[in-house]
Amino acid sequence: MDYPVWQLAATGGGFWIALIATVHVFVAHFAVGGGLFLVLTEARGHRENSPAILDYVKSHTKFFLLVTMVFGGLSGVGIWFTIAVLSPGGTLTLVNAFVWGWATEWTFFLGEIAALLVYHYSFGKMAAKDHMRVGWLYFVFAWLSLFTINGIIGVMLTPGAWAATNDFWDGMFNPSFWPSLVFRSFLAFMLAGLFGFVTAVRVRDAAARERVVRSCVRWAVLSLPCLALSGWWYLSVLPESTLAFILRGSAEITPYLAALPVIAVLVGVFALLMAVRLPLAVRTPVAALLLVLGFGVVGAFEYIREAGRRPFIISERMWSTGIMPAQAEPLSDPFLPRARWAKNKEITEKNRLDAGRELYAFQCLPCHSVGGPMKDIRKYTGMIGNEGVAAYITGQGRIFKQMPPFVGSPAERDALAAHITANINARPLDKPVVADIKPLPDAIPAYDPGTATHVLLSWCPLGLKCITDADGFFSFLPPGSAVGAVLIRRDVVPEVVTDGVEITYAAPEGFKHPSKHVDFWKYAPSLIGKQPKPDQSAAGKGPDGTLAYNETSKTFEAAGIPVVPFSDDGSINPYPLFTVTAKDTATGAVLAETRTVMPVSTEMSCFTCHGGAFRKGGVMGISDVTAEGILAVHDKRSGTDLAARAAAGQPVSCQSCHPDALFDATADPKLLNLSAAMHGFHVNYLTGKGEEACAMCHPDSPTGATRCQRDNHAQKGIGCPRCHGYLEDHAISVLLSEKAAGKERADILMKHIAPRSVAKASEITPRRAWIQEPDCLTCHTDFQTPDLATARAFNTWVKDRSGLYRGRKEDTGNVPCMACHGAPHATYAAKNPYGENRDNIQPMQYMGSAGPIGGGKRCDVCHTVEMEGGEVHHPNMVKE
Repeated sequence: MDYPVWQLAATGGGFWIALIATVHVFVAHFAVGGGLFLVLTEARGHRENSPAILDYVKSHTKFFLLVTMVFGGLSGVGIWFTIAVLSPGGTLTLVNAFVWGWATEWTFFLGEIAALLVYHYSFGKMAAKDHMRVGWLYFVFAWLSLFTINGIIGVMLTPGAWAATNDFWDGMFNPSFWPSLVFRSFLAFMLAGLFGFVTAVRVRDAAARERVVRSCVRWAVLSLPCLALSGWWYLSVLPESTLAFILRGSAEITPYLAALPVIAVLVGVFALLMAVRLPLAVRTPVAALLLVLGFGVVGAFEYIREAGRRPFIISERMWSTGIMPAQAEPLSDPFLPRARWAKNKEITEKNRLDAGRELYAFQCLPCHSVGGPMKDIRKYTGMIGNEGVAAYITGQGRIFKQMPPFVGSPAERDALAAHITANINARPLDKPVVADIKPLPDAIPAYDPGTATHVLLSWCPLGLKCITDADGFFSFLPPGSAVGAVLIRRDVVPEVVTDGVEITYAAPEGFKHPSKHVDFWKYAPSLIGKQPKPDQSAAGKGPDGTLAYNETSKTFEAAGIPVVPFSDDGSINPYPLFTVTAKDTATGAVLAETRTVMPVSTEMSCFTCHGGAFRKGGVMGISDVTAEGILAVHDKRSGTDLAARAAAGQPVSCQSCHPDALFDATADPKLLNLSAAMHGFHVNYLTGKGEEACAMCHPDSPTGATRCQRDNHAQKGIGCPRCHGYLEDHAISVLLSEKAAGKERADILMKHIAPRSVAKASEITPRRAWIQEPDCLTCHTDFQTPDLATARAFNTWVKDRSGLYRGRKEDTGNVPCMACHGAPHATYAAKNPYGENRDNIQPMQYMGSAGPIGGGKRCDVCHTVEMEGGEVHHPNMVKE
């Protein structure tokens, strides 16, 4: 924020810090362990009176001096230069906080230089005891240098009390100081042996060469178990969150964590191999290989340690972007006006992409390259558009902590997303999907009130069944719609008919052969336990069938009907009209017939964040690319094997793990229910949005192919938040219920989410998904027409399923509310995009006008005599 940025876009700044630092650490540890190796090997030469060993020590000292003091000194300057220009804020913080520590370390380093130079140039010119004293002095200075540096770099990962006190000694002797010091000491001793091999194989005297090589073997091999034990100690003192991230939370760390013990074992194996009297032609490349393996041990350890402190460069003090958490609240105040070196101070349509470029330099470039070897931003964002990138930016640093939160305003976030999409990935910016909807005939059945003896009312209780058609991958909304019906015998006092009748349903032409879509019926068996036959759903229903009478609901019902939003010719139709017919079982005579919409859609915009595109006609369906992306993310984040199972022909339903009251699927009760998991997770990436957040997953986009918000509420401008709350409110309501059930994951998902319809989360009433929904009578008090300006049903839930709109009945207890008022999200008068009265078939059939059946004093739909205006079914029902 306060410094200019060295824009190494091709590699990213992190690459150079990692490369130079790892090389320097490799040499610096050799400088420590090699000092002890020199003095002990010299002591052995004097003890054994071996000129050959002493000659080896002398030649090794020259090699040691060139590698550690010359190359090591240059790489040390290189790392200081690199961190100063790539992370000036972090460097300045450590210099200011530990200035006396650095001064002390530099004093020790000066002592190292002086002692090593004297040691090298006084070989054979100084008494043996004095020469060895100089050697011991070098080692002490070198180890004290390690001692000091270990404290300063250790605080970056485990600040402990220093984060609060800022006390020098709290920082130096941080929680990981001692295990890290022991680990690094044995690492230094191991490297001393590995570097020793390089010069040992060049000893001309065969006997001396064998003694020196075997000595190097002991240095390398005996250090390994000590290295393992101190490494375990090191891990044990890490904060629980850091340890969990290192062991399980980062797919990038996992390969290094797995490789580290393997490389260490290979060091031991090849070091032992050096003890065998092999020809020099073999030993020389093995010695070089051991040096490479040693570099691998150092590199893997340093990468794990560096990556383990993400998203911080200094834990709890400064993010990897160089921004301190105290400096800004994520997604609130604009960032650019406070960035001293930014050219663009505010976002305009003209400078949007250039401002995004600057934001990328400040907040992404410290870690991400553009096409480079480390963390290539194209790898993470190349398959999605700017809306998906913006969602990822919104959610970064919330659930998964390896990235710091984006600091800036929503407009700046969108500018950054546009830059990544348009400039870096060369993709066009997202445009809304606009479906070309062609109206279909409503085909209203004939009805003669003068001769009709019965009225047949039918509905789809789901309002709209949204299904996932990710064939062969997964399903979180299994296929299978439902239909309900009541048959009313018209009379002075009408009667609901329950005996002596058969009520059937029949799909429209073009929807009678779902076997062409039967691939995704296979998901339901993992939920329901039945293998469907061709042309049937897992519940055993076909496109034509019979409704069964339900004694509890006192209605005829059929569930699990295989309906898809595509005709056999491939055309899109989310609102197929099914014919429902009532017949007398004794005579076979048709008593009444009507049509009802069986709405179904696969319009889920998962591709926005997971890549791919719509499967069908560019307007709906989950493509294979999208499905693969979803499974890959789930496996990465949750440790599952869903992608492998899908590849093996065993796709699963999400309800096989996550409880879901919609299907009474109990699954694993320790996991969040499916609604809480889905809404709770995704809200972290979609905060601050309006109804468009709902349309990211639900088929209610005003330009989409389904446009499911089509009822009388929608016509009056009443959208999702009035009843369900904004996405944040909706997610909190179901997560609070899961939190009350003792599920810790609910707290994690809610941590960064603030409600929008109320002041604080505690004011939201917890609810159980699919069991407790908004109560219609919250707004329609005493069945009155509400005040549209103030009406709001959010946060007042029904007690249980008996209060749900789909389960309620009028006051006589015979006719469901839906029979007269229409299905959820399609209540009369509805306006369907595929035909103005497609959802109003029955009102139009029985009354000739759209609206609640019996409304406008149309009691004659069921009653054969004029009624006197009594309110039998519910209060305030008799209105003009």
